[in-house]
Amino acid sequence: MALSQRLFDAIVDGKAQLAQSLVEEELRADADPMALVSETMIPAMDEVGKLFQEEEYFVPELLLSARAMKAAMTPLRPLLAAKGAKPAGVVLVGAVKGDLHDIGKNLVASMLEGAGFEVIDLGADVAPEAFVDAIRDRHPQIVCLSALLTVTMEAMRSTIAAIKTAGLRREVKILVGGAPLSERYATEIGADGYGATASDAVALARRHVGLSN
Repeated sequence: MALSQRLFDAIVDGKAQLAQSLVEEELRADADPMALVSETMIPAMDEVGKLFQEEEYFVPELLLSARAMKAAMTPLRPLLAAKGAKPAGVVLVGAVKGDLHDIGKNLVASMLEGAGFEVIDLGADVAPEAFVDAIRDRHPQIVCLSALLTVTMEAMRSTIAAIKTAGLRREVKILVGGAPLSERYATEIGADGYGATASDAVALARRHVGLSN
């Protein structure tokens, strides 16, 4: 079996140590780092997303695959940076003020990173002002807001309002997600999109930066 197929399978199967060792083997054979990412690793994560949508994979499998992708990226990052390779986009993620739950947010962050985005993770219980400051400092194209509790949903509205008041609303696309949310609520608070799953969030992010799904 070709190394590239073995790498693809290692990521899909969530085998982090194997994925990293296969990337190192590919690099010793003079493989192009960007080609490894674009032709093997990102398609592997696309396959993971497809398996999740088809309910063949669930959250544990997604987390394992995301971990394998992150491990595979470890030896590639310095080489890509040296070549001046740009990420698919910059995404700011965080659970809104009052919400301490970060499992879903962490999954979205891992999946986005696996899809080639640079991810800035602000963590949980993030105040609107912190999102505003991070947008000013880091210039993301996309902001992902997470809330798991009904009582913290309104913090999404206030966060979007704060971004608008700061004059930054036109600079970013805002995506929201979390168990109590819906497409209708996302529209009501002025978000640009709603992702019911981590795979949905990645698909939306890719669409907003002009990438096909």
